Amino acid sequence: RRVREAVVSTQSTGEYAAAEREEIRLDREAKATGNYYVPAEAKLAFVIRLRGENNIPPKPRKIMKLLRLRQINYGVFVKLNKSCKEMLRIAEPYIAYGYPNLKTVRELSYKRGFGKVNGQRMHINDTSVIEESL
Repeated sequence: RRVREAVVSTQSTGEYAAAEREEIRLDREAKATGNYYVPAEAKLAFVIRLRGENNIPPKPRKIMKLLRLRQINYGVFVKLNKSCKEMLRIAEPYIAYGYPNLKTVRELSYKRGFGKVNGQRMHINDTSVIEESL
């Protein structure tokens, strides 16, 4: 079981490393020809709530509820699409967000992540928990 888990995680890590090297190659190629390389927009964001309940207008408060940011210092991963970007723009004075890399996502999910397996909330400490539920 551990061997299979290690093979799966190294394959996905290899794919991400190859994609990162390709981005670097394209950037260098564009610079060499005197052009600019514009990387693709991020597809995922990590959002953290910075302020409490007091003195927040109703619209940003509702947006934070929709994003499951109920308390101060709560954080969630959000898939970025047009509607989500608009919500982040409206609630921006009360939240902070950024675009995580693979290492950050892995560290956060292994340290604080939970998932539902057979209707029960289980701590995600390695990929085997996810693989068994799929």
